[in-house]
Amino acid sequence: MISNTGQTKALTLSTLAFTVCFAIWTIFSILGVQIKQDLGLNDTQFGLLVATPILTGALSRLILGIWTDQYGGRIVMTLTMLASSIATYLLTSVETYEMFLLAALGIGLAGGCFAVGITYVSAWYEKEKQGTVLGIFGVGNVGAAFTNFGAPFIMLALGWHGLAKTYAIIMFASAILFYLFAKDDPKLVARKAKKEKP
Repeated sequence: MISNTGQTKALTLSTLAFTVCFAIWTIFSILGVQIKQDLGLNDTQFGLLVATPILTGALSRLILGIWTDQYGGRIVMTLTMLASSIATYLLTSVETYEMFLLAALGIGLAGGCFAVGITYVSAWYEKEKQGTVLGIFGVGNVGAAFTNFGAPFIMLALGWHGLAKTYAIIMFASAILFYLFAKDDPKLVARKAKKEKP
């Protein structure tokens, strides 16, 4: 029997992680124009740069979902967030368009956390409650709104490099906290237990 405390903790941590991931995933909606000016990008180059994290986020959901089934949401969510935080920080040190595209690919992984989160949260709840809890988890989409409303103020105060660093630090810290406080889901624990038996 799964405790209500364990369920609530899993849902809360996953929703918060998803919120942070979605905030990072949409960072180019704020940074993009400044990067376009700094690099002197044409409209096609700019469009590709802004679309890259969205595309990566969409495509990565397939493999991240599979990995979550295999290795559990706790470790996959943590590694996804760490990779995205590194890619976000990378934005502050790259200078060429190609390297910006590479960083954008990494940032896009944050969008893939959706598949990780729904798989992880679903494992904690019985089918009768999954619609409700996944609806609650989906509220993490508000992270995009946080970026659209809050990031411009950070950028005005710290510049776009400061915004990228701030977001990278928040994502990195969130990943560590998620790993420390989240638990392996019951299905993964059960699979591990079965493998230990002769």
